[in-house]
Amino acid sequence: MADYTVIEDWQSVEDGYVLDVTIRKTDDDKYPCGWDYSLHLGKVGGETVLRYDNAHERTKGHERHTRSKVEYIDFPGMLELYDRFETEAEEATANRWSWPESV
Repeated sequence: MADYTVIEDWQSVEDGYVLDVTIRKTDDDKYPCGWDYSLHLGKVGGETVLRYDNAHERTKGHERHTRSKVEYIDFPGMLELYDRFETEAEEATANRWSWPESV
């Protein structure tokens, strides 16, 4: 049985946006990079604005979702990817987001 450690798992709603972050360190064979993650920014009501995930890492790799497309990306490491997501999410919400201190 695969083991994992929760690093971040939280959701916040602000100014009509939903921010949902899940990051787990894992030894599950489904995640060769050692991380199971979903970094999601969406509009209240369901529209995806930006999401990074590796839900299908073994078959599709790492993905970056926007309103209009899905692209496959190289995985730069969890901290670098989280920083990239934070920067892009702040830009998409005109720097209105309050990020938790623990991140």
